[in-house]
Amino acid sequence: MIKVTRLNQTTFTLNALYIERVESFPDTTITLTTGSKYVVLDSAEEVNSRIIEFYQAVQLLSNPHIRGDEEDEE
Repeated sequence: MIKVTRLNQTTFTLNALYIERVESFPDTTITLTTGSKYVVLDSAEEVNSRIIEFYQAVQLLSNPHIRGDEEDEE
């Protein structure tokens, strides 16, 4: 889960696994795979950084196949 801030200054959490897209219009809009959209005060860079931190915390990026690393087989 990542914490983000609504335009009215209240915070809430989103499950980062369901985030499909993060865009700036100039407000940051987060679109989930369910189609729900959230407009937040946090910059797109901050949201992306929190997503990466979440993935690292749950070790989603620890799998070399997901990261795109190729293992040499000899």
